Amino acid sequence: MRAPECFDGTQPFIQSCQLIFHNDPEYFSQDRKKVLYSTSFLIGRASKWIEPYLSNLNNQDLDYLLNSCTLFKSQLFTLFGDPNEVRKAEAELYSLIMKEGGHVSLYIAYFRILVSRIGDWGERALIHHFRKGLPSRIFNHLASHPSRIDSLQDLMDITLELNTRYHEREKEKSHQ
Repeated sequence: MRAPECFDGTQPFIQSCQLIFHNDPEYFSQDRKKVLYSTSFLIGRASKWIEPYLSNLNNQDLDYLLNSCTLFKSQLFTLFGDPNEVRKAEAELYSLIMKEGGHVSLYIAYFRILVSRIGDWGERALIHHFRKGLPSRIFNHLASHPSRIDSLQDLMDITLELNTRYHEREKEKSHQ
């Protein structure tokens, strides 16, 4: 597994670190190891910010930044994150629309990215916003689809199936 990109305060890298931690849970069983590993990738402004903490490595207090993943991530976001990230993601989700000839897999991927930034809106609200951005060729088929759609994942699976059929038909038409 590849190490995360260096973090200078301008791009997110927590997820990359979390993949590393998840891949080696035995080694990264303590918050301190996770935080110290993450700090080794800080450069620029972020590196300057962490320097005073690194000069006090012997501090074992659980509330000390180097001993708490939660506190470390919170401070990174507060100091270097986008304070309007949630609002921007909500605005993008409200206006997210799949193009008529587009591929639903790309729509789903982008929808999931936005949802991960927003937090918990609840399943029904997410289903509503997912449906409202679908092109009419899929939206109309959903209305008459025999399967009950109880979850966002069900809806995504069905739209993938409908979209695949649509593109297969389009390909067949072009070969006639």
